[in-house]
Amino acid sequence: MIDWLLCLLIAGFLGPFPNNWAPFVLVVEYAFFLGLFGQTPGMRLTGIAAVSAADGRPIGIPRALLRGVLLALLVPALVMDRYRRGWHDRAVGSVVIATKRSAAAEPEAWAEPGAPSAPSS
Repeated sequence: MIDWLLCLLIAGFLGPFPNNWAPFVLVVEYAFFLGLFGQTPGMRLTGIAAVSAADGRPIGIPRALLRGVLLALLVPALVMDRYRRGWHDRAVGSVVIATKRSAAAEPEAWAEPGAPSAPSS
């Protein structure tokens, strides 16, 4: 949603186009940000990234461009395998991962108030 709003804002500056520039801007945004950094601005804010399933690194611009085109078709995102990877992820060999650890994942968050915290390793 965050990335789509960003695309709509950018598309507004590009001027008229038959229908709208936003889908094209979205694909270019995905290609650039996912290809080079592994996450779009919206993914960064929500704490996720799409990286190579093989080595955990950014997938590169050509694979990110293909992922963006497939994602723009919407169908690949609706059909997922048991690992929650859509056709767009499987086609380019990417996987979506969490980049932020939530407070609930921290052992200290499980302790009762006033209890001593576990030693850090």
